[in-house]
Amino acid sequence: MNYDGFYTIFKQIFLTFNFFVIFYFLALNSVYVLLYVLSFFSITKYLLWQKVDRADQYIYSDFTPPISVVIPAYNEENTVVTTVRSLLMLQYPKFELVVVNDGSEDRTLQNLIDNFGLRRLSRPVHIKINTADIRGIYYCPEDDRIIVVDKVNGGSRADAVNAGINASRYPLFCAIDADSILERSGLKRVVKPFLEEPELTVASGGVVRIANGCDIKSGFFEKARLSNKSLPRFQVVEYLRSFLFGRMGWSVINSLLIISGAFGLFRKSAVVEAGGFNKNSFAEDMEMVVQLHEVYRRKKQKYRIVFVPDPICWTLVPETFSALSRQRRRWHRGLMQVLFGHLKMFLNPRYGGIGLFAMPYYFFFEMLGPIVELAGYILVPIALFLGLISLESFLLFVAAAFLFSAILSVGGVLLDERSYRPYESWREVSILILYALIENFSFRIVTTFFRVMGILDYLRRRGRW
Repeated sequence: MNYDGFYTIFKQIFLTFNFFVIFYFLALNSVYVLLYVLSFFSITKYLLWQKVDRADQYIYSDFTPPISVVIPAYNEENTVVTTVRSLLMLQYPKFELVVVNDGSEDRTLQNLIDNFGLRRLSRPVHIKINTADIRGIYYCPEDDRIIVVDKVNGGSRADAVNAGINASRYPLFCAIDADSILERSGLKRVVKPFLEEPELTVASGGVVRIANGCDIKSGFFEKARLSNKSLPRFQVVEYLRSFLFGRMGWSVINSLLIISGAFGLFRKSAVVEAGGFNKNSFAEDMEMVVQLHEVYRRKKQKYRIVFVPDPICWTLVPETFSALSRQRRRWHRGLMQVLFGHLKMFLNPRYGGIGLFAMPYYFFFEMLGPIVELAGYILVPIALFLGLISLESFLLFVAAAFLFSAILSVGGVLLDERSYRPYESWREVSILILYALIENFSFRIVTTFFRVMGILDYLRRRGRW
C-alpha cells in the first residue's frame, strides 16, 4: 500500500471516530435531558405534595414500621460512641441501633461496653444470611434500642451489614457509614414510600450531600456550607447531577439501579430473599438493588424501589487526588462487576425498563463511556491539529462534550437552590455555578481518567477482592 492509500485510510478512521465521539456525547446529553425533565416534574410534584402532606400526623401512629439502623464499625474507637449517641437523637417513634464490631483491633468494642454499660446477651442469633462467625451479642440495660454485635472480621462492609441484619429485630433496616451524618428527620423522610405503598415498596433512598465544610454539631448536620477546597466543590455539583436528577429520573420509571451505600432503607425480608449483600462485590449497594429487581421481575411480582428527593444524609468526600482516584477506581470496578454479573438482564424485555433502558445506559455510557470520552479528549484535538477534521467539527465536539453538559449542571444547581435552598448565601451559590461551568473542562476529565484506570484494574484483578 502506498503512502497516499495509507493516509486516506488513516484519515477515514479518524473522521469516523470523531463523528462517533460527537454522536456519543449528543446521545449521552440527550439521555441527561430526558432524565432531567422526568426529575423536574417529579420533584415539583413532590414539593407541592410536601406543602399539604401531614406526614407528622401519621408518622407517629401505631402503623408506622419500626426501623433497625445498622452501623458497621471497624477500628472506630475514636468516633463510635459519639456516632451512637447522636443517632439515639433521631426523630422517629421506634428504632434500634445495631452496631456491628467487625473484628476491630482497637478499643471499639470496649469503649461501647464502658460508655453504655453493655452486658452480654445469651440469646442465639437466627442466621438468615451467612457471615463470618459472631463472637457475642451485647445489649444496653438502660436503653433497649442499643444492640452491639461482636464478630470476626469478614473482610468487607457487606459482611458486617449482613451480620447486623441477622441480629436486627425490625422489618425495615438501613445501614449507615461511620463517616456519614444523618439528618435528624432522615428516617421520617425515607420511610414515606413504605407508608404510602407498604405492600409494594422494597427499598428507598434519598439525596446524599457533601458534608465537607458544613457545620456539624454532636454528630448532626446543622448548616450547609461549601468547603474552601476545590475537589469537594466539584463533587457537590457532581452529586447534585447524580442524585437529584439522574437517580430521580430513573426512579420515576421504576428503573433505579443504585441506592447509595451511605444510606438506604430496605425491607429486610426482601434482602434476605435476595441472599443478602454480596461480600465479594466492590459495589454491594448497587449489587443489592439490581438483585432485588431481578428477584421481583423473575417472580413477576409488583414492587417499587423509590428515590426520595430530600436531603437525607451528609457524607465526607475525598479532598485529595489520591483518595479520589482510589474511590473512583473502586466504584468503576464495582460497576463492571454488577453489570457483567447480571448480563442476562441486558436488553431482556422480561426485565422491563431495567433490561431495556437502565442496563444499556449503564453499560454503554457509564461503564464504556470513560474509554470513549478519554479517547475523544486526546484524539479530537490531535485530528484538528493535523487538519483531519474541520474547525466546525471540532467546535461541535466542544459543544457536545462540554458546553451542553455545563448548561445542564448549572441548571441543576439553580433548580436545587430554588427547591431546597441548602446554601443561604448567594456567594456560595455563585461559586457552585462557576464550578458547574468549569467542571466539564477539568474535574470530569480527571475522573474520566480515574475510571479508565478502574477498567484496567478490573481486567487485571477480575474475580479478586
